[in-house]
Amino acid sequence: MLRKGERPTVISLFTGAMGLDLGFELEDFQIRVFLDKDPVVVENLKVNRPGVPVISRDICCVPTSEILERAGLKVGEATVVTGGPPCQPFSTAGRRQSINEKRGKVLFEFIRVVRESQPMFFVFENVTGLLSAALKHISFYERIKKKEEELAPEERLGSAFELVLEEFRNIDSIEGGKYGISWGVVNAADYGAPQKRKRLIIIGSRDGKKVPLPPTTHAPPGSLEVMTGLKKPWVTLREALSGLNDPEPEYVPFPSWGKYMRYIPPGGCWRDLPDELKKEAMGGAYYSQGGRTGFYRRLSWDKPAPTLVTSPVYKGSVLAHPEEDRPLSVREYARIQGFPDSWVFVGRTSAKYRIIGEAVPIPLARALARQILKEYRKRLIRLESI
Repeated sequence: MLRKGERPTVISLFTGAMGLDLGFELEDFQIRVFLDKDPVVVENLKVNRPGVPVISRDICCVPTSEILERAGLKVGEATVVTGGPPCQPFSTAGRRQSINEKRGKVLFEFIRVVRESQPMFFVFENVTGLLSAALKHISFYERIKKKEEELAPEERLGSAFELVLEEFRNIDSIEGGKYGISWGVVNAADYGAPQKRKRLIIIGSRDGKKVPLPPTTHAPPGSLEVMTGLKKPWVTLREALSGLNDPEPEYVPFPSWGKYMRYIPPGGCWRDLPDELKKEAMGGAYYSQGGRTGFYRRLSWDKPAPTLVTSPVYKGSVLAHPEEDRPLSVREYARIQGFPDSWVFVGRTSAKYRIIGEAVPIPLARALARQILKEYRKRLIRLESI
């Protein structure tokens, strides 16, 4: 039961570096428990939030009753359950094993905890690749040989997302009926993050009413919304890194191919290499299709960063500093994601990159938290009037 004056509470699943939950904290939500099996994540959570219980086991082995007990909450008392299950099975890069892979199946563990703990709301985030994921993976070459009607239902693009959405919509509510479900794709840059990063967001509400996605506050420079003053222009990398005290930047050096980066201007990529070096630098990728603009990419000061990946030193998705011949540093990564400069990251440099790169940008997380808080207050008023 809601009580006036109490801080809204969060149960955090698949916590990661805490990007999503830090956004909720900044809007005065209280995180009551973290759950993540990654030892690097757990170590970082204990350093930054030593007073919050951490369940450091596979969610598949953790009963909801234990999660509620560690959170000090009963069924129906949590304000919101947050989480973003592992996204690799749904990523457009890689093998796209979808829900058939064990890491894809943990998505349903999130639904299980929501069903059994009955929070007032839940916020689920994931990669946009989930929208097109199929229940049964077949290779690209197999797919293009068949007409749409020749594909089995489980082979069709989007079949996995249809199942996931159906499972969310079938969550029974203790208030009667089902959870109200809304979903959409958002771009973090539209919420003030200095990064063009699209994410799938699904929001559920126990009272059956749909919660709209938060309104955007920023837009591309030169857009009508910006020109008329309705929205602010996207935040640039220059603005994001302004004033950062990083005299000895921590980073993983480029491999041997890093020697080519000196030829790339700010905002450039492999296409800016001297013609006589392009084939040598690109190797087999020189003959592949598409723009391949991630190869030998150097960021621009005057644009948002592209999506931060789990490592800035992969040749096909490199994230090089606009001026220096090195990748973005750990602290620059953190700034772009919206972490405060006081935030502590522990572990190997490669692990720091990974957990920061996997995080939800904090400006987007705050926008989601504000939207949930707005709906939470509406329900408080409604209950008080009964």
